Amino acid sequence: MCSDVDCLQDQQHGTQDGEGADPSRRAFLTAMTLMGGAAMTGLSAAPAIAAPSADGPDASLTPDAALAEIMAGNARFVAGKPTAHLQDLSIIKARAAEGQWPVVGVLSCADSRVPVEMVFDEYIGRLFVTRIAGNITTPEIVASLEYGVAVLGLKALVVMGHSSCGAMKAAIDNPEVPGQISALFPAILPALYLARSKDPAAVTRTNALVQAATLINASPVIEEKVKADTLKVVAAVYDVGTGKVEMLPLPTDMLIRG
Repeated sequence: MCSDVDCLQDQQHGTQDGEGADPSRRAFLTAMTLMGGAAMTGLSAAPAIAAPSADGPDASLTPDAALAEIMAGNARFVAGKPTAHLQDLSIIKARAAEGQWPVVGVLSCADSRVPVEMVFDEYIGRLFVTRIAGNITTPEIVASLEYGVAVLGLKALVVMGHSSCGAMKAAIDNPEVPGQISALFPAILPALYLARSKDPAAVTRTNALVQAATLINASPVIEEKVKADTLKVVAAVYDVGTGKVEMLPLPTDMLIRG
């Protein structure tokens, strides 16, 4: 059995680096969105966290630096030495009522064990968080993150799955469920297919990759910023047992180059 990333690379046959894109792949990913939905290695320690400014976000902050900041925060969280809680009250009083200037957007599962700001040890106003069971890319989620990118100036987007995800298990088992819970399943099916496995951990990892790629492929707003190297979109998995976030390599052949 190949790994989920290897399987993705084996099964994706689209072109890249400016060659002609396969329109069927774009249609497939976009359809999955409408139905319901570079490894981060070598990053240096995060820059010092500055209080939000009335002038708006720090234009000099690069996508890599923004990601390094939240990963340094996750290291503090895992080590049991968070610092963001020491700043929240003053931030709320000084700036929160005046506006928001987040630097990283996060699409995470709605699971109550994934408190995103705590996981990355970020204070109020620093993360632009969207949450939905299965961390899937619905039109509403895409629209929300487009707002974060186009209006708020986000430097990076992180699509974060997590261990022991009930949505992944439900999509794999496909049981009879009440209400509209099954509306989540279609958006997860591509990950189930690409993972070639019914192991929830493999499907979780693959789903994070699929949803990250879908954000780029289904959104001209996000795709334009990624092509301009002013925005990075990455996948990640949060371990609810250890508290650690693992960044995942996004295979380039999952991306459609126009």
